[in-house]
Amino acid sequence: MSQTRPTAGSSQLIRQLNSARVLSCMWGRDPSTATELMHATGLTRATVLALCRELTDQGWLEVSENSRQAGQYSKGRPALRYAFRAGASHVVGVDAGQHRITASVADLRGTELGTAQLTLDPEPADSPAETAPLRRAQILQTVDSALEQAGLDPAQVASMVIAVPAPVDNAGASPEGLNPFWSQMNPDLISLGTDRGWDSAVANDADLAALAELDLQQSSNTESFAVILSGERLGAGLVLGGDLLHQPRGGAGELGMLEHVTGVGSSHGLGWWARHLAREALRADQAPQGPLGALTAEEVTSEHVFAAARGGDALALEIVDQIADRLARICVVIAGLLDLDRILVSGAIAPALTGVVEAAREKLTHYLYAPWLEINVSTLGADAVRRGALRLAVDRIKAQALDAAPPE
Repeated sequence: MSQTRPTAGSSQLIRQLNSARVLSCMWGRDPSTATELMHATGLTRATVLALCRELTDQGWLEVSENSRQAGQYSKGRPALRYAFRAGASHVVGVDAGQHRITASVADLRGTELGTAQLTLDPEPADSPAETAPLRRAQILQTVDSALEQAGLDPAQVASMVIAVPAPVDNAGASPEGLNPFWSQMNPDLISLGTDRGWDSAVANDADLAALAELDLQQSSNTESFAVILSGERLGAGLVLGGDLLHQPRGGAGELGMLEHVTGVGSSHGLGWWARHLAREALRADQAPQGPLGALTAEEVTSEHVFAAARGGDALALEIVDQIADRLARICVVIAGLLDLDRILVSGAIAPALTGVVEAAREKLTHYLYAPWLEINVSTLGADAVRRGALRLAVDRIKAQALDAAPPE
């Protein structure tokens, strides 16, 4: 009986799969010997050594100090050690919010090397013809400032991911029509990176905040949770069974339907509501004596409200109670529909929302039977979206790693 010999094509495919296994094992890992990689991948020593040499030639790995220098051997022939080259290329993550743009540059481990921030005019140009080029220029200005801080030039970047407060489809575009805010936030931003020759993506900010939470490795691969961005507008990133939920049109997690939910009435964020309710009370001269009563309606911010509540201010405590009720009802809509394990309140305003979240937990018991459901404040705060953007940019480079050698 004749035996079928592997074809050149099948041999090449096997080699690519084995190379991917080694590189995936080495990605972000401490320097390893061939023996350690054999145990981790199940490949033979000869195969591991050949693939490590190949990946070193491509620029993904480098020869590290030997095991004797590392203190593992005191006699005999020193073992060759290979290390992942985190600096083989770099990525950019951008949180392009409505009021602030933050950009960071990181290596392939996700270690941030430079960060820049730009606070935006709270009253941008009214004309879309003026808004789009200004927003694009502001994002590039922030990215270039981050690159300068990191001591890098654009040629050393391989990928950029931009987060926006809008739904984003698989092509990186946001829908036009019903909500003009979406297209204002995403005026063909994907071209900012492609024009520079970078791999580029645009993604929803809440989705990326959820991706950052996954990166913390605080969840199992079966856990389901939502991350709610809670500043000016509400948006949710959804993780079901350990995987980020993303639909081709980008609409998963959009919360516009909250306008039709009794006791919520809009998709405005918790920070927006804190400021709005305080201003209404101050304009109506309904503020009792206290820190908030000493401010004018034009001066008060959401930070003022939450700080005053922690100090026992009567008006601030009343506002916090109203906001907590809104949050509880929002959690009912999201968790009740998807049977979630937990909900995380995230975004720049999140650290100030501890009291709101504690009150919402209590109120939730009156609206929904879900004793297992946890509602917590994210520990990532203002960094959540940017870190998620960096994580996605690194993941995109990792997925493409075997298609071409990294840039010099």
